[in-house]
Amino acid sequence: MVKSNLISRVTLIILITFSCKTENKEGLAIKDLADKTKNRTEVVSNPLKNVYWGDTHNHTGNSFDVFLFGTPNSSPEIAYRFAKGEAVESPTTGKPWQLSKPLDFLVIADHAELIGSIPLMYENTPGISDTKTGTAFLRIAPDKSEENMQKIYDILNFAAFDQPNDANLGAKDLINDFGGEKVKEAWTRYIETAEKHNNPGKFTTLIGWEWSSNNSGANLHRVIFMPQDGEIAKQFIPYSALDSDNPEDLWAWLEATSKRTGAEFVAIPHNPNISLGLMFPETRLNGEPVDKAYAEARMKWERSVEITQIKGDSETHPALSPNDEFADFETYDFALTPEGTRPAPTKADYVRSGLKRGLELENEIGMNPYKIGFVGSSDSHTGMSAIEETNFAGKGQHDSEPKKRAHPTGIGSSKGWDMGAAGWVGVWAESNTRQSLVDAFQRKEVYATTGPRMTLRVFGGFNFSESDLNAEMVKTGYEKGVPMGGDLNRTSESVNPGFLISALKDPDGANLDRVQIIKGWLKADGTSDEKVYDIALSDNRTDGSENVGNTVDLKTGKYTNTIGATEFKVFWKDPDFNPEQNAFYYVRVLEIPTPRYSLLDAIELGIDVKDTNHPATIQERIYSSPIWYNSK
Repeated sequence: MVKSNLISRVTLIILITFSCKTENKEGLAIKDLADKTKNRTEVVSNPLKNVYWGDTHNHTGNSFDVFLFGTPNSSPEIAYRFAKGEAVESPTTGKPWQLSKPLDFLVIADHAELIGSIPLMYENTPGISDTKTGTAFLRIAPDKSEENMQKIYDILNFAAFDQPNDANLGAKDLINDFGGEKVKEAWTRYIETAEKHNNPGKFTTLIGWEWSSNNSGANLHRVIFMPQDGEIAKQFIPYSALDSDNPEDLWAWLEATSKRTGAEFVAIPHNPNISLGLMFPETRLNGEPVDKAYAEARMKWERSVEITQIKGDSETHPALSPNDEFADFETYDFALTPEGTRPAPTKADYVRSGLKRGLELENEIGMNPYKIGFVGSSDSHTGMSAIEETNFAGKGQHDSEPKKRAHPTGIGSSKGWDMGAAGWVGVWAESNTRQSLVDAFQRKEVYATTGPRMTLRVFGGFNFSESDLNAEMVKTGYEKGVPMGGDLNRTSESVNPGFLISALKDPDGANLDRVQIIKGWLKADGTSDEKVYDIALSDNRTDGSENVGNTVDLKTGKYTNTIGATEFKVFWKDPDFNPEQNAFYYVRVLEIPTPRYSLLDAIELGIDVKDTNHPATIQERIYSSPIWYNSK
């Protein structure tokens, strides 16, 4: 960072000097240069790191489903302006919409499949509109009415699987006409908008996309982004599921493209809760068992997972964690199939069981393929990262406002209120810059929130004590231990690991109910187990089974902070530690109950909240990335 700033200053001096000598008529060249740099933010770096809030999973009209679901005017420009805290005209409702406070960074992750092709087609772009696919679509849907958009969407769904459709199109037609180099114009436009809004130190745009594998209805999507600038991004076309729907092929492409261009890629699997048992598998898609080579490739590119988003929470499920009273949170189980299959949850569909399976596989193959950090992001299909319960814009056009949420969303058989208002990611980074943020993702020093911006620090080590919970806690944490996302390796002494935890409520949100540590470990027989520890409770409670209470007024949707705590500082040592057992530990912090958006909608619509088929209140939460103990 120091070197980069120095180069920038030297370059600026050279440009000004050159301008003075050759073009300084009436000082115009210097003024022009000053105009270009006057809004540049000075980048401040903190070696102990600051938390930066962002969304790594936002869609605009460059995604075919956003465009065809009736939101063609959603654009990257609107998405960036909204994330920066500006009031925008909602692409779904036409009403003013604004975040309560800005985000620090954003990844617009439009689907790589046909990226930007539908908008280009309606612009009559040569090479798109006059292809077999473009001609057929424009004949069937000459205007962008909602009815016509649905026609194209249905044709795409059938054509992608070479099934009969009204346009007589097949998968090869889509690839030849709307894929590959045909999307270069849209990709270039997106890159240029990202560069325009990137303001290091104040607001960061990370260039990315979504690889949207939907293997037999299984959601195996990955969001991919990079710290490099547009010049690097223009050297490739985003890899899509039209190229391959196998994540191993994606990793191979990332490897080859990284070597060719110098790009550093982060790939994040999203909402595994609807992966139909394929996100944390024991068997690969080719039928072969997960092996060490698979684990090495996956851990090189996929170091975090999206644990919470609009399509539900993926931490765990009551059927998988029957002893966890808070496991049934924003459960969403609608598969991405036309009939809306609701399959039973498997160990491969949820993050906690995926972590446990990783311990078991490591014991068998010598490497853990699921040693992952936690990210929350929205998966908004409106262009707006609007996931606050009091300001929820829905997933897309079909559930964008209360009066629409009793109807199907277009995703399986789900309805609007089935969606969860979540989430964002907190990133501990030295500065709000592309490289610093990506470095934090790579080392997994990130955590997920279902909405509230609670501040969470977690450190693990063998030499901590209660006295380390002081003003120097963060410095001590880095010096004597590891932060969230780190590894604790066995020492010569069998000392129980200890954890320093600091949790502070969102200044504009609800008080805190409790802090928990979730531990998973490998037993002697090669199977894994889990346990939830209540390590801090508000209001002088000593028994975690005692609820914190509920202050929500069901008639007004208001609540009070007369219960709960504003912060917790906790030192905890594992009382059940066995130095022979590999283990992971992550922190979950719960707020006191607050109104779910379904209650606020019911009040606005004048209906009983029971009619939404969802609870009136929820306990929002954050999840830290795990810390692992390695016995060997």
